[in-house]
Amino acid sequence: MTPHSPFGILDANTLEELARVICGDEHLYYRKGYEIARFLKHAGWQRVPEYDGEYRREWALAQLTERREDPTELERVLLRLADPREYLDEPEQLPAVISAVNAFLIHEGVRLENPGGRPRLVACDPSLAHPGSQGPVELRATMTDLITDKNMAGLLQHRLDEAHTCYANGAHVAAIIMLGSLLEGVLVHVVHERNASLLGPTSPDRVSLDTLIKTCHDAGWIGADVERFCHELRKYRNFVHPRAEIREAHAPDRDTLDMCWPVVNAVLNDLADSQPKAV
Repeated sequence: MTPHSPFGILDANTLEELARVICGDEHLYYRKGYEIARFLKHAGWQRVPEYDGEYRREWALAQLTERREDPTELERVLLRLADPREYLDEPEQLPAVISAVNAFLIHEGVRLENPGGRPRLVACDPSLAHPGSQGPVELRATMTDLITDKNMAGLLQHRLDEAHTCYANGAHVAAIIMLGSLLEGVLVHVVHERNASLLGPTSPDRVSLDTLIKTCHDAGWIGADVERFCHELRKYRNFVHPRAEIREAHAPDRDTLDMCWPVVNAVLNDLADSQPKAV
């Protein structure tokens, strides 16, 4: 490990995943071959060869592997992936890219963040990777599957990423509050986009999470079991008010968070399954 890098030599599988994200696909920010070479230059690499027409991912992986012994060079690539200046034409792509990187990078003991648009790598515990994803309810949906407003989908994805950051750093109450905020944001926009009349005269800015949960269940968009446990998460979300936590006389811990996370996954999955079919 070098004194300037938060990690050592990356695993070969990590490099393969990094090459995949750099190249992009129909779900992630797509780069053509020559754009990959330009990206590496923008990351601060010197002596980047011209793209030779090889398969994009194989070419990108070859460049990363060649500099595998220099973690500072790979750190520059990771930080550039979280730089908003890379996505001036599609800014909504940035949260999805960061989320994709962190899904594999956390196993190296670091996470990628960009608070205030300033990319950085922070140390984290690899054992905390993918909260909820290995449990009984695996997340199958993405924000863009549920919400057509790309800006809002990106913002809510960022909330989910922040919940991961809180989880990885032991901030259990903060993670639960962030999950509750995410839940409220998803539900209000799903109702607004699918059938805003269900809210009646209530403004989307003033509707309660309790009402949103009941409305989505009554509309058949989330199951009865999901509705029931959503209300438990809602109660913990209210710990954003310190007096609420004092009244409950209970401090949420990692086990609490591990029970809350599958609830969010189940909500998102149910909403995706109940998505109206395009005519």
